[in-house]
Amino acid sequence: MCFTALFGFPFCFLSLLSLFPFVSFPVGGEQISAIGRGICVLLGISLEDTQKELEHMVRKILNLRVFEDESGKHWSKSVMDKQYEVLCISQFTLQCVLKGNKPDLHLAMPSEQAEGFYNGFLEQLRKAYRPELVKDGKFGAYMQVHIQNDGPVTIELESPAPGAATSDPKQCIITGQNWILKNS
Repeated sequence: MCFTALFGFPFCFLSLLSLFPFVSFPVGGEQISAIGRGICVLLGISLEDTQKELEHMVRKILNLRVFEDESGKHWSKSVMDKQYEVLCISQFTLQCVLKGNKPDLHLAMPSEQAEGFYNGFLEQLRKAYRPELVKDGKFGAYMQVHIQNDGPVTIELESPAPGAATSDPKQCIITGQNWILKNS
């Protein structure tokens, strides 16, 4: 899962993670999810993503050290270490390639297939972590995302491109404190 056309790699699973003290998601004026301190994951799923990329992304998201420890040392603790929350939002536009001034979204997994993949991603996160600390948005819904970034810290995580020799691709994460999701 990565947006790699800009970097000369094949497209793969991409997620953006941020630290936030506050995030809300109005969907139809209704709150559908909320978290306290933790990370927000914006997930872009490509046509070529597989279970292997999904498992890689889950491990990276849960273990990436983006929080400070008790002594204030930065980049020392993961979301799991701190027992913080995770909010996931499917965002197919992360797989966008610009054709002139127009976004081309043909490399994103089709909605019908992506919804099952996204649900599998959430299931894996919940199995690997504490299910009550993993929240999500409404797949395919238009959401107004209100974010107050903490840091700001935003990190891009890419799964290794299919057949790539490296196991440590370019990465990115978003973290935060409070997230609220609303139906509009």
